[in-house]
Amino acid sequence: MKNFKQRLAWLEESHANLLSRKNEPIEGNGVYERYKYPILTGEHAPLFWRYDLDETTNPYLMERFGIHAVMNSGAIKWNGKYVLVCRVEGADRKSFFAVAESPNGVDNFRFRDRPITMPEWGEPATNVYDMRLTAHEDGWIYGIFCVERKDPAAAPGDLSSAVAAAGIARTKDLVNWERLPDLQSRSQQRNVVLHPEFVDGKYALYTRPQDGFIDAGNGGGIGWALVDSMEHAAVTDEKIMNARHYHTIKEVKNGEGPHPIKTPQGWLHLAHGVRGCASGLRYVLYLYMTALDDPTRVIAEPAGFFMAPEGGEYIGDVMNVLFSNGWICDEDGKVFIYYASSDTRMHVATSTVDRLVDYCLHTAPDGLRTGLSVETLNRLIDKNLDK
Repeated sequence: MKNFKQRLAWLEESHANLLSRKNEPIEGNGVYERYKYPILTGEHAPLFWRYDLDETTNPYLMERFGIHAVMNSGAIKWNGKYVLVCRVEGADRKSFFAVAESPNGVDNFRFRDRPITMPEWGEPATNVYDMRLTAHEDGWIYGIFCVERKDPAAAPGDLSSAVAAAGIARTKDLVNWERLPDLQSRSQQRNVVLHPEFVDGKYALYTRPQDGFIDAGNGGGIGWALVDSMEHAAVTDEKIMNARHYHTIKEVKNGEGPHPIKTPQGWLHLAHGVRGCASGLRYVLYLYMTALDDPTRVIAEPAGFFMAPEGGEYIGDVMNVLFSNGWICDEDGKVFIYYASSDTRMHVATSTVDRLVDYCLHTAPDGLRTGLSVETLNRLIDKNLDK
């Protein structure tokens, strides 16, 4: 057993090596490149978050505040840095938001000294998580996130029923946050995303109406709603623009990831789809595109998943899950896709706008039955073998 000073030196050296480790791209399927190492884990959290560094009050240098996971992070390019507003989960199962920054977007992410102290609104939340960031044309950066509270209608002894709402906050500097009222809606709302531009003079929201905290129920997929103000946002009319379908990657539910990227060919969307399987719920990522003149009109959606768990990504607190609520598009067209695996750790994949648009426009859609899938495959085989 190392003494206090020896253990502290070992912790500091190990932490410094982890934070400075160079990441390496992995050649992939031509659509994107994954990277060898996760970019953020619980071990990336500052030592002074996790340990009391005073030998007199912590002589064994034990962890006093466990940081268990880093996941589901909003993303934005800010002052030349790649910035993530991360969901950080403590050993107590409570999540909070914290900002991590990188000079290049693929490694050397470091947390700011303090987490975000998010103001409360209404009944204090039991848990908050999964913030989507949008730099809106009104000049504010908005963060929309899930607010979880215990279900007041739960039966006595039921300690798992919850209700979800979309919390809204805004900032001008990613330091000081103004909390706005939660989104008002007839249904529970999670995975709500703000479109970056006004539409018909209104704020536009991608929604995900659902009957319960977990189950979508009659909620048909990714919705669209216009609201007059973000200061008192209320969904009064909502339409489904990207629907769920039987025996697909999104038969159980689906939700918008980050806000879409504007391209000359249309709005490029990243979303997650969920299906049930023998091991539980399987979360994958998929892409689709909508028209520039009507962001609700889908113009392309490749069949199946864009990304699914691979290798060690399968393993974690919630197995078989990829989730993304953040990406960054550089001026040169390079896209950094930030995704979490199994509710445990953050990763990055890189691509370009041109490649992602090509993938969307030239990959066949889902025919929704085996016969049409085989027809699609045979057309590709014929094209290649007839050369």
